[in-house]
Order: sequence, then structure tokens, then C-alpha cells
Amino acid sequence: MEINILKNSKEEIEFQSDNLTLVEILRVYLNKDSSVTFAAWKREHITKNPIMLVKTKGKAAKKALNDAILEITKDLDLIESDFKKLK
Repeated sequence: MEINILKNSKEEIEFQSDNLTLVEILRVYLNKDSSVTFAAWKREHITKNPIMLVKTKGKAAKKALNDAILEITKDLDLIESDFKKLK
């Protein structure tokens, strides 16, 4: 997976990813964070990689992104644990 940072400031980060699924999951989790004022992705054309923009207020955008990734990881670990119990 490749991520290309386009903009990076304290309360705003914009990056391009080659994984559409990842940016959609991040969008959902980021929008649950009350310090995130804007989290969305766009794709200029179906052949282009999506670009995600995250804006925050009171929290660094990079921190909000990291927090979302940690929450996703925790949820995936829980799903994996529940799945293993089914065996």
C-alpha cells in the first residue's frame, strides 16, 4: 500500500492512497471524532487514486488520523478474536 502526503499542517492533512477501501474506512472512523471538522475523500477519475482531506480543531490532524487507525485496529482485533472462538 502506498500513501503520498500532499499537505501536512497542524490541523490539516491531505494524502493520496492507492487503496479506496482504506480511505473509506478512515473517513467513517474519523467522522466519529469530535475534534475532526472535515474528513472526506475524492477521486477525480475512476482510474485515479483517491485523495483524502482531514481537518481538525483542537487536535493535530496527524493525531486524529493515528487515533482512527488505532480504533480500526482494535475493532479488527476484536473481530478476529470473535471469529477464532467460532472454531
